[in-house]
Amino acid sequence: MRADAQRNRALIVAAASEAVARDGAYASLEEIARAAGVGSATLHRHFPSRWALLEAVFHDRVEALCTRAGDLVAGPDARQALTTWLCELAVYSTTTRGLVTSLLKTPPESESCCSAMLVTAGEPLRRRAVDEGAVRPDVAMADLVTLVNAIALATESASAAEVQRLVRLALEGISPP
Repeated sequence: MRADAQRNRALIVAAASEAVARDGAYASLEEIARAAGVGSATLHRHFPSRWALLEAVFHDRVEALCTRAGDLVAGPDARQALTTWLCELAVYSTTTRGLVTSLLKTPPESESCCSAMLVTAGEPLRRRAVDEGAVRPDVAMADLVTLVNAIALATESASAAEVQRLVRLALEGISPP
């Protein structure tokens, strides 16, 4: 990518980050382009859809969650590690305007997609919990991420404690009988 194109892309992502933090996932694309000092066509050339732009806005934040999953995988209690990570994902999603909408609306087409990154990062936690008999083997990581995102969407104005309580309540259903 040429230097001017890289600069324009960075300006668009910075403007989108501010707009999404203020207005949520449905922030005006025209306003974002204006704030970045580029035309609408330039914005759409870099980001063909709203969801592609949101993926770019949230990519670094999602990488931090993925790193956290890696940190937790070696913990002494596999189920607790998985639960902790899913609770952190839910709280993070509820406090980051637009993230949960982006995660639920964007199809996991590539490994760089935020949803796919989270599923990949959480899979070792899930697999270890299954291996230790703490989680049923038919529970998929993608299902857990969707469940947590649905809880986050339903509790956008709730406290972190309430979000965690609901995630823990939902996760009781993943235990083997």
